[in-house]
Amino acid sequence: MSRSGKIISWIVGIFLLLVVIVVLVIAFFDWNRLKPTINQKVSTELNRPFAIRGDLGVAWQRNRDEPGWRSWVPWPHVHAEDILLGNPPEIPEVSMVHLQRVDATLAPLALIGKQVWIPWIKLQQPDAKLIQTADGKNNWTFNLAGSENKDDSQPPSAWSFRLDNIMFDRGQIDYRDAINKAKVQVLVDPLGKPVPYGQLAGGDDKQKNAADFVFGWKARGTYNNEQLNGDGKIGGMLSLRSKTTPFPIEADVRNGTTRVRVAGTVQDPMNLGGVDLRLRFSGDTLANLYGLTGVLLPDTPPYETDGRLQARFQQKGGALFRYQNFNGKIGDSDIHGSLTYSQRQPRPKLEGSLESRQLRMADLGPLIGVDSGKGSEKTKQAKAKRGEASTQPADRILPHDKFDTKSWDVMDADVKFSGKRIEHSNSLPISDLYTHLVLKSGDLRLDPLRFAMAGGNLNSTIHLEGDRTPMRGRADIHARKLKLRQLFPGVEAMQSSLGQMNGDATLTGTGNSVADLLATSNGDVKLLMNDGLISRSLMEIVGLNVGNYVVGKLFGDDEVRINCAAADLNVRNGLVSTRLFVFDTENAVINISGTTNFASERLDLSIDPESKGMRIITLRSPLYVRGTFKNPDAGVKAGPLIARGAAAVALGAVVAPAAALLALISTSDGDDNQCSNVLQQMKSKK
Repeated sequence: MSRSGKIISWIVGIFLLLVVIVVLVIAFFDWNRLKPTINQKVSTELNRPFAIRGDLGVAWQRNRDEPGWRSWVPWPHVHAEDILLGNPPEIPEVSMVHLQRVDATLAPLALIGKQVWIPWIKLQQPDAKLIQTADGKNNWTFNLAGSENKDDSQPPSAWSFRLDNIMFDRGQIDYRDAINKAKVQVLVDPLGKPVPYGQLAGGDDKQKNAADFVFGWKARGTYNNEQLNGDGKIGGMLSLRSKTTPFPIEADVRNGTTRVRVAGTVQDPMNLGGVDLRLRFSGDTLANLYGLTGVLLPDTPPYETDGRLQARFQQKGGALFRYQNFNGKIGDSDIHGSLTYSQRQPRPKLEGSLESRQLRMADLGPLIGVDSGKGSEKTKQAKAKRGEASTQPADRILPHDKFDTKSWDVMDADVKFSGKRIEHSNSLPISDLYTHLVLKSGDLRLDPLRFAMAGGNLNSTIHLEGDRTPMRGRADIHARKLKLRQLFPGVEAMQSSLGQMNGDATLTGTGNSVADLLATSNGDVKLLMNDGLISRSLMEIVGLNVGNYVVGKLFGDDEVRINCAAADLNVRNGLVSTRLFVFDTENAVINISGTTNFASERLDLSIDPESKGMRIITLRSPLYVRGTFKNPDAGVKAGPLIARGAAAVALGAVVAPAAALLALISTSDGDDNQCSNVLQQMKSKK
């Protein structure tokens, strides 16, 4: 062999020897010697304690699934035992994550292309504790070393990371949140055998290509100081990182009296693509959903609903949620429709249309501060604990419960609502309710709020300025052509009446309840009724015991036909005084004067009758109605006799009110409206 040949042989031999030595060193190297270095390096990078406290080792195996010569390249399989990841200094707990053992494999040839590729990683008994303190600090946000000094102008790293699959035998997550008053434990277990999505969740054609369910989970604890329990199923890691295969989820969660059930898919979950779910929820009041969803809803009777929720998170201006074609119930009322919730700035907004085919009017009571009477005992007890128990005084009738205006500015709304058939009472038929609710910056408008009633209609506009303290409110109400025979279907004699009722009311006030608004109200109320009937039996039907007494004193047990009843009332600082309040009957003219006080809920009225022709009325002294709204008192005034002609004198002083009330008579009513003649006579009085 030549000299050059010997040199080459020595070089090759030395190289092979070095390779063998390196292989032997790697194969027999005690990797535990690297633990102090690894622990220190990771702790420094994460700014929190990290430690591999058990055995650390590497085994080398060929991957025979690789093609050609690649199948001869050994892959390192790393294992580490008893791994602990701690918390940042502000979290008073020892560990955030503990793993009994981790096994993972690394694709070595991918390193040539500057990619760290881990085809699989297996975790044994992972245990995680997620904590958020009262000041908003949490342990799941990592402040990496040097991140505060990072220059955003520098190009991104050429290295990439890829993790294909995570496997584990049983996992536990403990979640404690001082802000949301939560303490929840979640256990996650493999199902053992993947379950096809359609077998459990169904779904439409778009969801048939969803991945299989791989893990099951159970949760228990408390959230928002209410008991929480839940269970469900989710897909595996392969579908979690897929951009094309929907990730399946199924859950049934109960929090207090609220139950939420979902079944559907998540698109591109690693990038928050969106969700497509069948969503069913129920509970004692919609108001309880605010803590779970952030959507401001009214305090309602018990409810349930079932619909389709679609969400898109990567939207310009904020995430977008659509709850479409849902059906449900609130109290005894059905509810249907579609709603859109957009998380835009400066406030999120709720938009959509709702419809009810059978609406119980009392179920809308909470919207105006009236207890519907349908809340469960648990809800009432929970409100009492939170200091939200009813503030209604025992001796008052007007609603005193407060509007929760402090939460009106957390969300804007633009919602249209219609109700076809409305259940109010057997004696007051209402239908075809429609309103357009607009809430913006705490300012609430119902414009219009209208419905059909007794063959006529009531059209109103309600404006509540919840952004003011105290709240300022305004109501403009117009009632037209309410048929008396439909207003009083239980009065047989009224069924032959062609009479009707018209009215206008404009009121403004300040306060955070219906009672406070009326107690400070200013405005005018005008009412007109023609061709009616009055009797003691009518007063009994409508529940006016005082009216029963008054009518009995005036007319005995007879039914008396009313030609016209007219009222023009002035309201100043909650005190209602009469400009004109007259009943023109076939036998007498009855004049009512005095005041009604909304602030004190007290009455002080005088009733002065004047007979026509034959003296049917034998009463020789005026009547009075006094006392409170809840306990009114009526009687005969002691002392003065009725001055003859007193009613006529009163009519002579009502020229202006009579002229104002004439505007309530439609030209289409013709000469049949008795009030037209009566008011014209009053107007012409000198």
